[in-house]
Amino acid sequence: MVPIAMAFGVLQLTGSTSDTGLVIASQIAGTLTVVLFGGVVADRQSRRRVIVGADLAGAVGQVAMAAVLTSGRGNVPLLMVLMAWNGVAGAFVHPAQVGFVPQVVAPQRLHAANALLATARSAALALGAAIGGVLVALVGSGATIAIDAVGLTIAALLVSRIRVDTKRPAPQTSLLEDLRGGWDEFTSHRWLWVIVLQFSLCVAAWESMYGLIGPAVSTQSMGGAPDWGFVMAAFGAGTLLGGVVALRLNVQRPMLFGTNCVFVGVAPALMLAAVPRVWPVAIATFAHGMSGQIFGVLWNTTLQRKIPSTMLSRVSAYDTLGSIGLAPLGIVAAGFLLETVGSVVTLLIATATIAVPTALALLEPSVRRLRVDS
Repeated sequence: MVPIAMAFGVLQLTGSTSDTGLVIASQIAGTLTVVLFGGVVADRQSRRRVIVGADLAGAVGQVAMAAVLTSGRGNVPLLMVLMAWNGVAGAFVHPAQVGFVPQVVAPQRLHAANALLATARSAALALGAAIGGVLVALVGSGATIAIDAVGLTIAALLVSRIRVDTKRPAPQTSLLEDLRGGWDEFTSHRWLWVIVLQFSLCVAAWESMYGLIGPAVSTQSMGGAPDWGFVMAAFGAGTLLGGVVALRLNVQRPMLFGTNCVFVGVAPALMLAAVPRVWPVAIATFAHGMSGQIFGVLWNTTLQRKIPSTMLSRVSAYDTLGSIGLAPLGIVAAGFLLETVGSVVTLLIATATIAVPTALALLEPSVRRLRVDS
């Protein structure tokens, strides 16, 4: 609910897409600041405790956001700080989650587990987006974010109940040595860093499109928050179906198949530019959600199979840092482009930013040839 609620909250507060871009980008900037540290901590400590602590910290930050927006005294710098706090919490969650799954699931069940987890997340995304759009229209952005904070608290409670042997020997190396070891592992796999480089541009385009350009176009040409909530719910429904498909998918070259799926990600930008109406855009986001989920399942399973368990959270942190590293710049740039050249040109630039690096990634032999059994 938070991305939708915050985007419309800032648009209502200042009416500026540039301000909205700065606030939304702050969350990603917060993640970038500490994600490598988050990966090291997850590899050295109990991953379950890291996830629980980060979820509770995120809930505290969202309560503060809700209070600021509800009071009517919010300002852009304060909201940027609070969104950055939310990003910091997320920086600890994702690397720990990627490393936690193999601790709970047998190796031969990793693909099925990742598909089931993706399906569960997608159901929550679809429902959250739909409810979030309606709640913003009915009770406002602040109350919507407060409700989401309750969800994070419940998430922390649920994860705390998972029982797994998390005993580890005391670390014998420094944080800096652990970071260097993670970097060496990350760079030793050419297919890995090529795709992360590709996604640094793709994610910048998607974050700007879903977090800023879409809400702005919806405000101008569609029905505002309810319509954009429906569009995001369609994306969530697509990821739900994508998880089901991925559960039954058996491909021998996961990165070749997955990278081709990324091309579908240009559809929402093209529809927003050509036919800014709720149904065409929703169909496009549904298709993107489905293809993106298939890629995500293949990606996580490949990481968990190819990267040593002791390095997994650190490599995942480098993956996160590289993949979202340009996203804040993309969002801020999109805000300024919207105000200078308009939404159509901005969306066409986003389309090229997704399609070109994806085509270039397929030129790399290790991406095309990587096999499950290699």
